[in-house]
This record gives sequence, structure tokens and C-alpha cells, in this order.
Amino acid sequence: MQLGLDSFVAIRPDPVTGAVLTPVERFRHLLEEVELADRVGLEAFGIGEHHRRDFLDSAPAVILAAAAARTRRIRLTSAVTVLSAHDPVRVFQDFATLDLIAQGRAEIVAGRGSFTEAFPLFGLDLDDYDGLFEEKLGLLLRLRDETEVTWSGKHRPALTGQGVYPRPLQSPLPIWLGVGGTPQSFVRAGMLGLPLMVAIIGGEPHRFRPLVDLYREAGRRAGHPPERLKVGLHMLGYLADTTRQATDEFFPGYARAFTEIGRERGWPPVTRPQFDALCGPAGALLVGDAPTVAAKMLAVSAALGGIARLNLQMSVAALSHPRTLHAIELLGTQAAPLVRAAAP
Repeated sequence: MQLGLDSFVAIRPDPVTGAVLTPVERFRHLLEEVELADRVGLEAFGIGEHHRRDFLDSAPAVILAAAAARTRRIRLTSAVTVLSAHDPVRVFQDFATLDLIAQGRAEIVAGRGSFTEAFPLFGLDLDDYDGLFEEKLGLLLRLRDETEVTWSGKHRPALTGQGVYPRPLQSPLPIWLGVGGTPQSFVRAGMLGLPLMVAIIGGEPHRFRPLVDLYREAGRRAGHPPERLKVGLHMLGYLADTTRQATDEFFPGYARAFTEIGRERGWPPVTRPQFDALCGPAGALLVGDAPTVAAKMLAVSAALGGIARLNLQMSVAALSHPRTLHAIELLGTQAAPLVRAAAP
């Protein structure tokens, strides 16, 4: 099982002091986080894509290119690329360029995203939500497999054999399908033989097993070998020297962020008992000391029939930079060896 990190480059007030970093400071901290993740042996670092005031990740390929110049081994991926809102030609060119800069370490996680701001921002109709994604994913996969593409669709001008350059170093460029909880998305990934990245940010991870099984069965029926049907997870979490310290440090920022999102979506405010339940053995939060988090990662993998990658997302909680760096070090030097020693 590969372990990594995802970041949405959130820029939120410190839940205790109220201090807010400048965007320049936040990006400096982010690149230091990626560098440390690379040094301690983590396998992947993902940058999300949002078009909101409280996130700085609207241009993930640019951020990842900066990270590529400062790292050597870690794989660099989107988390996710909001494909519905973009021209697949441009997405492919951006990540092919990133792959050349990173010398073969780029990946795309293509998805719909969990917010809808990109649709009006780029002049798109939210009623075309499903059609846009399906059509653009198909074109992106064609661009990966063919240099000169002849293609026509509803939402983009036709291609009539134009060459799309540059070509990435990796052939093929890895493309994962990022999904939430709809069965149709799991089936689509299986039929296409794409690796699956599942966002689990609440509830109980074991409840995703039927959907993961649906993905694997769809892939099998489509004739794809099992080794192509990889499952990855995006989960929220945080590590500290003790589990009590980790929960106490993570909760204030987590509660503030999800209470704010809840106001938009009709959720009730986050409470400490709810949070503690999610941090428990069956819950979706990976918060604790290194042995606790490692054991829970292994339990989640077993519950889902084995996973290939797990990326932890800490930036939602507005943690201080020193705490974030310490958590990354604990993940890479203490939790990861425990997972690698135990995972098949």
C-alpha cells in the first residue's frame, strides 16, 4: 500500500489565534510540506482544485510543477482535476508537461469535484453535469492513447487529426477516476479499467465495500486484469505524538471548516462527540498517534478488500505549519513502516 498526502491549500484562520497566513506564506509552507513528504519516503502528494476564497488550489498543475522542481521521488497528482470545467486538451498538455518536468512522476485524478463554482465561472450549465464529464473523460483518454486525434462531441469543437503535444514521459500517463458515492461512477471506472480514487470523508469506510466490489466486478466483466483495477482512498487525518494530542489539535479547525460547509449544504454544526466517533475504530477519520493511524489504515484496507494507495488530507483543519510538518514526519517515519511491514 502506497501512502501519501493530499492538500487543498486551504487558507483559513487559525482556530485558536485567528491569524491568517498570506497566500505567499501559505505556498511557501506547502512546498516545504511536499519536500518533507519526499524526504521521509511518502509515495504521493496530491493537490486539489477549488475556485473558492478559502482555497489556493485553482491551478494544481502549476503548483505541482513547482513541487516537481524541489522533489526527487514522490509522485505528483491532482486531487481531483475538475474535468467537467476544463478543456481536456489543455488538461492533458498541462500534465504531460508536468510529467516531463518531474521525469515521469505525474498523475491525473479526474473527477467532478464536490463544489459547483467552476460551472458559472467557466460559462458552463450545471444541467450538463453528467454529459460534460462523460464526454470530456472520453476525450482525455483518447488524447492519452493517440497523438493525432479525430473526435467530435457536443461540448467542445471537433478535432480533425491535430497533433497534441508535448507527449508525457510515461506511456500511458496514469489517470485515476475520482469518485464519491454513486454506483454509476464506480461502474464507469471498472468498465474503463481505470484505477479508482475514492473520497471517504465521513461515515464508516467499510460501507463502501459493496461499491468497491461493484467496481471490481464491472472491470472483470469488461475483461480488465485485476492488477489494473487498483483502489485508492482520499481520507482526512492527522498524526501527533499521542492520540489525545492529535484529536485535540485537529478538532477545532476540522469543526470550523465542516460547520461552514454545512451552512451551505444543510448539515448541522459539528460536535465533539460526532468527531470522536469518526476517530474511533469504525469511523472515517485517521487521527491519532502513528501506531493508531497505521492500524486503522490496515483495517480500512482489509475491509475494502485491499487498497493500493491511501492519501491523507490534513489541510482542512488549519493546523500550524510546525504541527503539519511534524505530522508528515510521523506519517513517513513511523506509520508508513508499520503499514508496509503488515500489508500484503
